[in-house]
Amino acid sequence: MVFIIDPQNAGISGNMIIGALVDLGADGDKVKGLMEDVAVDFGEVGVSLNKVNKSGIDATFCNVKTIDEDNENNHHVHFPDFMEKIDLLKYADIENLTDEMVEMAKKVFKRIAISESRVHGKTLEEVHFHEVGAADAVADVLGSICAYFDLGMDKDKVVGLPIAVGGGVVKTAHGRIPVPAPASLDILKGLNEDSFKDFSKGEAKCVGGPVNSELATPTGCALYMEFCDEFLEFAPMMSPEEIAYGCGSKEFDFPNVLRVIKSKNTNGKHKVSVIETNIDHMSGEELGFLFDLLLIEGARDVSMVPITMKKNRPGHLIKIISKPDLVDHLVNILFMETGTLGIRVSENTHRGVAERQFIPLDINVGNHIYTINFKIGLIGDEIISHRPEYEDLRRISVEQDIPLIEVRDVANTMIRDYLENNRE
Repeated sequence: MVFIIDPQNAGISGNMIIGALVDLGADGDKVKGLMEDVAVDFGEVGVSLNKVNKSGIDATFCNVKTIDEDNENNHHVHFPDFMEKIDLLKYADIENLTDEMVEMAKKVFKRIAISESRVHGKTLEEVHFHEVGAADAVADVLGSICAYFDLGMDKDKVVGLPIAVGGGVVKTAHGRIPVPAPASLDILKGLNEDSFKDFSKGEAKCVGGPVNSELATPTGCALYMEFCDEFLEFAPMMSPEEIAYGCGSKEFDFPNVLRVIKSKNTNGKHKVSVIETNIDHMSGEELGFLFDLLLIEGARDVSMVPITMKKNRPGHLIKIISKPDLVDHLVNILFMETGTLGIRVSENTHRGVAERQFIPLDINVGNHIYTINFKIGLIGDEIISHRPEYEDLRRISVEQDIPLIEVRDVANTMIRDYLENNRE
């Protein structure tokens, strides 16, 4: 599958992304619940998702309202304190929130903070979020990320088309500034400097207008930069399956909507890069740490294979599958964490990819109903695999205090029955 984010008409914002992804099929109740839960310590929010019509286009509107505007964590929060609070969400009892989602949210907020620091000539430690409430921003970012993972976009290619940024001027805490806002524009130029190697490289395309108003928000731009694997001027060759729209609150004489297109992959192949190095001097603990770090930093897959090296030394072959635009970043991590003097990179390797679908099913474990997401692999119309998502199994296993394998057995029975009864 290929997902195409199309902000050419009316720009992009956090709530427009959420609306579009829910319109595309992300679980609206899951997204809404998570948004309200993660914002509790920042002032709380109320979230509603409704179908509306914007100048003739049916779209989903995500309305986010802050409940406690005066909460001390909602305004003028310094970046280090803010990031610490985001990291602590991992340890809160928040349904459907995963560590992977929190790590991506931290990257999104770091993009915003880096751009704010460059615009205002401050260090990251001095930057604080003041233009938008922290509660709104946390809800928008993690709601968008929840929908992104719920649709399986992390496992497929995401293409970004040019962003309409609007025009004119707006009033801010810094006085009148031009549109697009300096921070938004800086975010879209990417983070290609040597000092920001912990981000994938890439520059988005944008265009002024078509209205005298701000259309692209810093939050929307940062999410767009984090989600997209490639930025194109025109849509690639595609075979559209679903088309969805999320709208903003402003009324124009044209549809104020963000479009997201889900398309079949027309060539059946993905381009990946393979990174390899041989290691014979690291402990098991160090290798385990490196394994987790590489996945957090964007590797598609990591394997460590025991090998025999020169002078009959036991060692490991570390192999990483990466998106092409993350190769430099992951190679730098290998150098820094291992001290190796040589790394092999095979670029633009073609990888055959089976079609993937995600099916949520309710299962009964210990007289409690849980929703588990199943990954279905297909070649044409033939199902070749069906596996429950590990994080869902793990959550139930921990809550019920029963072995993971027992939860998996129940889940596999449910998916087999479902597929047998729903097979055409």
